[in-house]
Amino acid sequence: MDASEWLVVNALPGMGALRISQLVARKPRWPEGWLAALPSNAASALRLWLEHPERSPLQQCVDDALAWQQGGHHRHILHRHHPAWPELLNELPDPPAILWAQGDLAALNGPTLAMVGTRKPTSEGSANAQGFARELACRGWCIVSGMALGIDGIAQRAALNAGGSSIAVLGCGVDVIYPARHRDLHEQLSNAPGGLLLSEHPPGTTARPAFFPRRNRIVTGLSLGTLVVEATEKSGSLVSARLALEQGKELFAVPGSLHNVQAQGCLHLLRNGATLVRHVDDIVEELQQWAGHFLPQASHGQADYDQTGHQQAGRDQLAAASSSSLPSSLPPRESEPLPDTLLNALSATPVPLDVLVHNTGETVSGCQQRLLMLELDGWVAQQAGGWVRLPRP
Repeated sequence: MDASEWLVVNALPGMGALRISQLVARKPRWPEGWLAALPSNAASALRLWLEHPERSPLQQCVDDALAWQQGGHHRHILHRHHPAWPELLNELPDPPAILWAQGDLAALNGPTLAMVGTRKPTSEGSANAQGFARELACRGWCIVSGMALGIDGIAQRAALNAGGSSIAVLGCGVDVIYPARHRDLHEQLSNAPGGLLLSEHPPGTTARPAFFPRRNRIVTGLSLGTLVVEATEKSGSLVSARLALEQGKELFAVPGSLHNVQAQGCLHLLRNGATLVRHVDDIVEELQQWAGHFLPQASHGQADYDQTGHQQAGRDQLAAASSSSLPSSLPPRESEPLPDTLLNALSATPVPLDVLVHNTGETVSGCQQRLLMLELDGWVAQQAGGWVRLPRP
């Protein structure tokens, strides 16, 4: 089946993603098998399109979609028979029949990790999102999220700014900027190498509340695992966490303070079996065996849609070793010498953050991120009045 035929199937009356998927599983021949298996109203609509396309309202859907695709080289209509179709989506009970794509299809080559979280992160949550997304991107992983305010957008910006890949799945058309404050991120995902926008809704579709829970199944379905960075107990991110578990995917959560309202959702997930994440190695070690399966092979004929190839070195490194060393911006292991100026600026007496920034020359965000990683590795702790260096055993 080609793009036009899939567009028609997607537009058939009385059909949805679940019913289409159930029919696809029966492997009917096109079009005879479909006509025999479809409900009567959908079969009548398909028969009219096959015999008299000029009289069928379905043809307008096809014409509109193909006209949109021809409007730019970075526009694509994806379906199960497209070479760039992400096979992970076929594991969903209700994968979309069509995905409108805008951007760099090379982002779909994987491996992929969903990163989600609160729309109102703390400075610690923001630093975590940036740090994890940046290092994952440097290791060749693609960050998948929903371009929402907060953790989603922070993680996707960090991945792209690090020269990596990021996919945003939208609850509107790929040409609709929502939220409006993410106009620059939308532009970056549309045009930067490694950026990609996806939607199961046709271009021009405005955002609706009912679209976002459905959008989340694609975010997690595209990914080998899901990392919840920071979330309240009633955060929409927990919907993504539940979907990931229902899909049989790995679920990860970053721990947070007992007193941080924005961390309560993650603590709840950890209590109920999510994998605790301290650094990127915790994720890579869990997913490496699956990631290797989805890494592109040169013999698979993907060159026709892998337009940039800018991530191949990172993917090769990931396939070669799951436990590559942390970059210099993160703390060393306990067996290594005492870290650099930030740790040396601390003692048993609490030092305020602004003093550390002044003494070390670090930026505020950089200092916060490094302190967090040092804290997770047991080097430092936050006390009343500032940060202290912990004694080593």
